Amino acid sequence: MTEKMLQFVDVEQAMPEKRTAELRKQDFQEIYAQFDVHGAEVQASRCSQCGVPYCQIHCPLSNNIPDWLRLTAEGRLEEAYEISSATNNMPEICGRICPQDRLCEGNCVIEKDFSSVTIGSVEKYITDTAWENGWIKPIKPNHEHDQTIGIIGAGPAGLAAAEELRKQGFQIHVYDRYDRAGGLLVYGIPSFKLEKEVVVRRIDYLTESGIQFHLGFEVGRDATLQELRDKHDALLIATGVYKSRELKAPGVGLDNIEEALDYLTVSNRQDLDDTLDDEMVKKYNAADKDVVVIGGGDTAMDCVRTAVRQGAKSVKCLYRRDRDNMPGSAREVQNAEEEGVEFVWLSGPEAFLGAGTLTGVRAYQMKLGAPDITGRQAPEPIPNSSFDLPCDLAIMALGFEPEDLPTMFDAPELRITRWGTVTVDHSTMMTNLPGVFAAGDIVRGASLVVWAIRDGRDAAEAIAQYLEVKANKNKAA
Repeated sequence: MTEKMLQFVDVEQAMPEKRTAELRKQDFQEIYAQFDVHGAEVQASRCSQCGVPYCQIHCPLSNNIPDWLRLTAEGRLEEAYEISSATNNMPEICGRICPQDRLCEGNCVIEKDFSSVTIGSVEKYITDTAWENGWIKPIKPNHEHDQTIGIIGAGPAGLAAAEELRKQGFQIHVYDRYDRAGGLLVYGIPSFKLEKEVVVRRIDYLTESGIQFHLGFEVGRDATLQELRDKHDALLIATGVYKSRELKAPGVGLDNIEEALDYLTVSNRQDLDDTLDDEMVKKYNAADKDVVVIGGGDTAMDCVRTAVRQGAKSVKCLYRRDRDNMPGSAREVQNAEEEGVEFVWLSGPEAFLGAGTLTGVRAYQMKLGAPDITGRQAPEPIPNSSFDLPCDLAIMALGFEPEDLPTMFDAPELRITRWGTVTVDHSTMMTNLPGVFAAGDIVRGASLVVWAIRDGRDAAEAIAQYLEVKANKNKAA
């Protein structure tokens, strides 16, 4: 193993081949090619095999990264996949969209500013190879249970929970209001980061494993929460958070000021060849427009890079902090800059200009002041610093909040926090309603896909324990 590993002293970091900005701006295909066998083995061999691997510690799923890197370096890919998939229900998706620069890769212990192993690309390579070679088989539980579980939401948390519970032989029914399973993986994340075939492949696997999907099903319209409780032995609420945060500023009601998720959903539906209303397509098309995206997270990065591909005249990202304090992935910022996006740092929107229709954004410069409750320096407006930006389309990417689930689900008895997230006992992940659990963003608040997967796995374990106790009580009775 010594000869195979510890190659970081001789081998530099290398990503798979990256398409040029000029080429990738013309389509929505993923921007990185796949590693070949040699490239993956060489990059995996750079791992230092730390005694205390910070990459694993800083992974929400505690993925056993050093072990599957070692196996990849040794050419033992099927074993590498088994270890990778043991802790992660969607390694091929996380390998594409996780902000590795903030998580595993960003916490290498070797030295400051070390160019770490390209963990995400190796993870993607391992799992794509597993699919291609037919190593991933539909789930066949050793024992089938009669107990049924309803899961509300077909996003990452719901899908992860569904898979884990199906492995144990439970009968799983997933309800989702959209016409496809996947949630934000399908409608929120552009194909240049995650091609939709990758998600469809995963959904097909779950369907072939016996999980039943009820799409176009809206809780509160097609059934109340209580009716689903009566139908199943346990329920999991994993709806995610989709309501856009509002910005209060003069002119915010002008035409051509759009929400990020609406904008991305229309673009993704076009990529999926859905039939859309011509007016809707025109409304959310950035072609030949001066676009200003307000926000600094990963959703904002998705919006600016989508606008580039739609042929925008100019694309600016307005963010109230500086580059070092931006919540989005640094790698995504770099990709956006390569594609021609201009970042207007330390700036916030003051007003939207126009008479009925948007013509510009008035912004003011900001400085970083004292730290806020999270420890980050709070931005403060600089007096008399206003400036105007031409703008035909403004996209609000300020984050997401929960919708009013008690009202939507016709379940006023469901307890929520003052932020609108569902209240759970964090030791059991159960809500105040017996047998009803919740996981993912609807509990945690808007977060990363990898955290949703972790929460879904934890919820599955809690639900299985609950149903075991319930079954034993029924036997005793």
